[in-house]
Amino acid sequence: MGSSGPSCPNVSDAELDVLKVLWELGPCTVRDVEARLKRRKRRWAYTTLLTLLTRLRDKGCVASEKTDKAGAAHLFRSAVSREQLLRSGLAGLADRMCDGTASPLVHALVQGQRFSPEEISYFRKLLDELEGNARPED
Repeated sequence: MGSSGPSCPNVSDAELDVLKVLWELGPCTVRDVEARLKRRKRRWAYTTLLTLLTRLRDKGCVASEKTDKAGAAHLFRSAVSREQLLRSGLAGLADRMCDGTASPLVHALVQGQRFSPEEISYFRKLLDELEGNARPED
């Protein structure tokens, strides 16, 4: 199960909460992240959030830039999409639990779930594309 694009190794639950804010809001400051998390009943100190953002930056999941000439404030943005992170995590899970094969993982994810007609149509389209790509050239 190959991955494409950047990946973020070992993202903790706390780091994921911060990434979710960045995905939702786009580029923002530590204070912006703090305010959004407070609305979600997550209250972390400014320094804790700065540490989480710094760790995410070190992992390649977040990028930052200075917002003023003094360099005091930073604007943080996600450097990895939710889909890229999900793809990377599932590829790792498939490697660990299914010897790199995706089909048992996909089966476990969909078995017993209810999907809307739109979701089922989307899945059919994906399967048709996969089938088309798997056909040998004549």
